[in-house]
Amino acid sequence: MMDELELLKKDWQKKDEHLPKLSYDEIHTMIWKKSSSIVKWIFYISIIEFIIPHLLYLVPSMRNSSLDLYSNLGLSKIVLFVSIFQYLVVFYFIYQFYKRYKEISVLDSAKKLTSKILRTRKTVKHYVIFSLSMVLLSFAVMVVGIYFSDNVITALDLKGNFEGMTEERVKWVVMAVFAVFGVVITALFGGIYFLLYGLLTRKLRKNFNELQKLEV
Repeated sequence: MMDELELLKKDWQKKDEHLPKLSYDEIHTMIWKKSSSIVKWIFYISIIEFIIPHLLYLVPSMRNSSLDLYSNLGLSKIVLFVSIFQYLVVFYFIYQFYKRYKEISVLDSAKKLTSKILRTRKTVKHYVIFSLSMVLLSFAVMVVGIYFSDNVITALDLKGNFEGMTEERVKWVVMAVFAVFGVVITALFGGIYFLLYGLLTRKLRKNFNELQKLEV
């Protein structure tokens, strides 16, 4: 039995000698191409993510209902300020993703490429944190607007839905609903970001680890 096992090992070793072995430069080039492709997809996804909500906002019914809601709660100026701030930051991140893609598109040494991969991962992390914070902030602004509203039932067109309840109680119920809904939506978006950006950054981390091995 032992003789047969030794023969199999020797046969495998002989086969292994004939298998193609990649050089340092070939492995480095493969990792560079993979990383460049991943960062390109991160850039594309960020643009798609920015465009889709605005396409929905072009629907007149959705646009008018949103504007009326903010106006009724006295939030028009605040929402305008938050929107401008959000646009500026989102454009900044999209530019950063494009910049990272252009950087990684240039073939560098393993050390420089690992540094660029780390920067890209940090940029993605900061973008995800900012995006989720803005989702949560939008609901927080609504809750604050409801709290300071003089007539929540009229502002939110809730007539007939809370019969027998006082205005104050309706206000707290609606605030609680928006708060819970905001947390749920933020968690949902967090799951989507984890699937999209998390998958891509995990691949970048794998490439980073492979480059670390090359440097040893």
